[in-house]
Amino acid sequence: MKHHFSKSGTIVRIFVVSVFILTMIGCGFVASVPWIRNADNNQVVNLGDSIFALSGEIQGFLHDYAGETFRRYSVSGAELTGGILAPSVYSQYNTARGDNPNIDIIFMDAGGNDILLPAMAFDPYDCKTQWYEWGRLSSSCKSFIDDLYVDAVNLLNDMYADGVDHVIYQGYYYTKNALFLLDDLEEAIDYGDMRLAQACQNSAVDCTFIDPRSTIKDSDIISDGIHPATSGSLKLANLMWPVLAPLLQ
Repeated sequence: MKHHFSKSGTIVRIFVVSVFILTMIGCGFVASVPWIRNADNNQVVNLGDSIFALSGEIQGFLHDYAGETFRRYSVSGAELTGGILAPSVYSQYNTARGDNPNIDIIFMDAGGNDILLPAMAFDPYDCKTQWYEWGRLSSSCKSFIDDLYVDAVNLLNDMYADGVDHVIYQGYYYTKNALFLLDDLEEAIDYGDMRLAQACQNSAVDCTFIDPRSTIKDSDIISDGIHPATSGSLKLANLMWPVLAPLLQ
């Protein structure tokens, strides 16, 4: 049985995120490499957001290492379950199953845009930690991320019920001040990665969480302050490959 997701979204959130994503699309920020719906190895599937989908470099490096291609459904702007304008990660998963339900391995990320996009607009959940808050993340942001934890566990459990053997869940690194001022999200990213790691651990599926925070530096992030440069994509691929490689054998 499929799970009903927690009602973490509100009318305010829908309005804020919709307007913001529309603005980004109009400015040309939201772009994705094409999906790969038929690959050399269709049993390995990528889901997620623009960390994977904007340049496609992470998966490109993994293809080079493996000597074969994998399916890709990640989309820039994707949220975990929201899917206001971009297909949510859950929707991506359903599309992948519709194309070919024989899925053994999923490598993915999810949950970053759910926190990032509202914070970049009006920050309705108070996920930015201002200097006068002395590094204390607000209770409203924690509650919001706790709801994302529930959604992530439900998604991972559905994957297990559908016969997925392994999930590699990539967490999020620290954003930086650049085109957007995002340095105040460190505490939210810390709490988010902790809860996503717990979702990975507490779900039924065999799930490995990859924490990139100590690996990705400001120099590995492009001028928008969010997405990985080629150096960052290579580092992320190199974190994932030692986990993925044995599963391919």
